[in-house]
Amino acid sequence: MTHPQNPDMALPKERGQVAPLFGTDPHPHEQSGPSPIWNDLVRAHVWAGVILLLGSVVFGLITAYKFSNPDFLGQTPYLTWGRTRYVHLQGVLYGWLMNAFFAFLYYVIPRMREQPLLSRRLGWALFWLWNVGVVGLGWTLMLLGFSQALEWNEFPVVVDVIALLTLLGLGAQFLAPYFRPPRNALYISSWYLILAILFTPLSYAMGAFLPYYLFPGAQGAAISGLWIHDAVGVVVTPLALAIAYYVIPAATGRPVYSHFLSMVGFWSLVFFYPMNGTHHYVFSPLPMSAQKAAIIASAFMGMSVVVVVTNLLLSLRGQARLVLQDLPLRWVWTGVIIYLIVSLQGSFQAAMPVQEQLHFSDWVVGHSHLAMAGFATFTAVGGMAHLWKRVAGYLPNPVLLDWAYWVSLSGLLLMVIDLTALGLVQAGMWMNGAPWIDTVVASRIGWWTRSLSGTILAAGFVLVLLSLRRSRRAAEQEGETRPAAAPGPVPAIGGADD
Repeated sequence: MTHPQNPDMALPKERGQVAPLFGTDPHPHEQSGPSPIWNDLVRAHVWAGVILLLGSVVFGLITAYKFSNPDFLGQTPYLTWGRTRYVHLQGVLYGWLMNAFFAFLYYVIPRMREQPLLSRRLGWALFWLWNVGVVGLGWTLMLLGFSQALEWNEFPVVVDVIALLTLLGLGAQFLAPYFRPPRNALYISSWYLILAILFTPLSYAMGAFLPYYLFPGAQGAAISGLWIHDAVGVVVTPLALAIAYYVIPAATGRPVYSHFLSMVGFWSLVFFYPMNGTHHYVFSPLPMSAQKAAIIASAFMGMSVVVVVTNLLLSLRGQARLVLQDLPLRWVWTGVIIYLIVSLQGSFQAAMPVQEQLHFSDWVVGHSHLAMAGFATFTAVGGMAHLWKRVAGYLPNPVLLDWAYWVSLSGLLLMVIDLTALGLVQAGMWMNGAPWIDTVVASRIGWWTRSLSGTILAAGFVLVLLSLRRSRRAAEQEGETRPAAAPGPVPAIGGADD
């Protein structure tokens, strides 16, 4: 149940019913009786996401290693650098993050609306369409050499069509409860979820079809730039922030710090983030007015992120110890901190004097990994760990999840620090007129370090996967300590399909 004055604040249960490393259980009615939450679909998307994350990381490691040893797997056409890089990028966004977000949506929307989604059968059809028809088919075709040169849309057009239709079906699935009575107040998390659900198919269609088929040349590049930032700004960011705005109040048992700051942060995201994309093309043939507008919007976006992060962190005021005690909260909290860092870094590097030096360097690669492997991934793992007890019936292994956190964070920090320093070295050499091949030689140690850091990060993700498996010992302990179920009334919440 939730607090009557703040829907995002969950009321904790009595002390001692849930292991302290995983916080309080704010949803008692989900543990027995009919439920609007389809736990099987939530679990399926979690497992698919984590497994595809590991596959994506393998292709990322192959791609990274080719920088240090260009002949590695060079005789295998299916594993050339361009193809493995495409698979890595598409796998992280569409295979890992979208599955993790879908799992959270299948859990949190019925929880907040207290009614089921549109159709369980539709949910399973969309699950297979996404993971087989989009990710599986897309990976296969790209490895065979069929792709298109659009960032975050390298899938061939046939996969784009399947993806767009699936996203429209998911939109109908997730929005249905919001149109049913009772139409009570929307949670803060719901603002961000609705934004992402509405904007994702629109932005995807814009980025997949307009640059390649309707607006070639500089116009297409401008539209592609908008999609590059929309993929992060109106797809990944609102879904990750929805997790943060849900998990933090649930862990603390207190309201979000400020409703006003929540509104400022949300509407700033809506108005400023879609304008940022053109800052990828500073000093390009695009109109200078468009470039400057994107730089200004980037600066305003950085200020709005400060507002959002301040609001989330102040929601933990007086309870900072929970970050150490509650593992899902720790993952989410770390993602929020990284969100602040990566956003301020993005606003800084959008400036023309900075772009002039750093644009083509490994600094940008470090920035993108900080966003996707840092902010988005850490927040998504925290959201999955928070809901896992409710949908799987057992807690993630706390020891493995704790190790996963520290190993993943170590690998991420090593990678970002390495690529940031390497980008500064490359930029300095270019600005001083050094031959390009000299920068390649100077980058060798940095590229080896990137491969090492990627391996450490991959080990952390393996630990995440292992932490979700139910060990025999944990099952026996739960069976010994589980209290007998007390008879009681069945909650008046429907769970029927169709």
